[in-house]
Amino acid sequence: MKRQPSIDIVRGIVMIIMALDHVRDLMHVDSITQSPTDLSTTSPLLFFTRFITHLCAPTFVFLAGTSVYLSLQSKKDLAETRKFLFKRGLWLLVLEFTIVNFGLFFDIGFHSLLFEVIATIGFGFIALSLLLKIRSQTLGFIGLLILFFHNLLPIIPFAENSILKAVLAPLFSPVVFPFSGRAFIMGYPPIPWFGIMLFGFATGKFFELSKEKRKKLFAKIGWSALALFTIIRLVNIYGDPALWTTQKNAVFTFLSFMNVTKYPPSLLFCLVTLGIMFLLLAVAENFSNKIQKVTLVYGKVPLFYFVVHFYVIHILTLLMLFTQGFSFSQFEFETGTFGRPKGMKSGFPLWTIYLIWIFVVALLYKPCQWYGKYKAENQHWWLKYI
Repeated sequence: MKRQPSIDIVRGIVMIIMALDHVRDLMHVDSITQSPTDLSTTSPLLFFTRFITHLCAPTFVFLAGTSVYLSLQSKKDLAETRKFLFKRGLWLLVLEFTIVNFGLFFDIGFHSLLFEVIATIGFGFIALSLLLKIRSQTLGFIGLLILFFHNLLPIIPFAENSILKAVLAPLFSPVVFPFSGRAFIMGYPPIPWFGIMLFGFATGKFFELSKEKRKKLFAKIGWSALALFTIIRLVNIYGDPALWTTQKNAVFTFLSFMNVTKYPPSLLFCLVTLGIMFLLLAVAENFSNKIQKVTLVYGKVPLFYFVVHFYVIHILTLLMLFTQGFSFSQFEFETGTFGRPKGMKSGFPLWTIYLIWIFVVALLYKPCQWYGKYKAENQHWWLKYI
């Protein structure tokens, strides 16, 4: 089965958006002390700067599952696909806790080991490699069960010190494990995200439909997901641990309504983000040739872009600190603040963050274009892993 342009276009779009969130995380003046989704301190622009980037992780994980299905159909070799998937999953776990974690924190002592999106995709690949004999429809159904019902876990009355709770907690919700002056942070609990991957795997079958049928189906799924999000959110009982409340004005009440939980990804978070993703998949190949050309450059080399963009942004962060009068001896890398000194004001306002984001994305265009061409023209074994 040939490569699907709509997948790479949508993946490229969210790769571009992702860089905005990471520039904001590392360089925004208030990112160390304030949450952009805290309605008591945020602004509408800052809130939606963060909200739009919610689209990224679920799209990555979903399309990773879809790509596995398409690869399996293309190779027609279950054993080979399973072997490659298992090895790639292990590689992604290693990559997360070495190159990616260092790029994020620049902490040579690795005082924070963060389990995030690369590791959760790696975990998902390993788990999925063991389930490939199961029908895709069954796996998709299991994925939907996870998405719709994993929010019930916190209300199950486990005994406080039960072994079952200790085992399940890091699989379903964020947990921090301190050890030897360091911390292992389960930022992306793997089971809810694995549900998204399973759903994505089953949806790969839709790419066997004709282009027009597929576009209509994706549009229906997208609008249905957003409608279901609206209905469940209005009821305001289930679907997200953070219920919406009336705020000081209509704008902030709307922000409260949209303020869904990513850690772990709630049902409502999945409905709104995946709903938007399906709509993008439906229209991706209708975009102008110029937009398609640009987004395809990033979408065809997602892991390469992901790793390199962290290092670029972090180097810019250190340059920012130097220009703002800090010396290297003041940089703090062990505290999880990306080198920025705690208790001392640093960073740029939001409008500058947007300019730096555009600069970073533009800077990476040529390297991504070069790597995409190199990968297409060469058959080295290691290219399959990057």
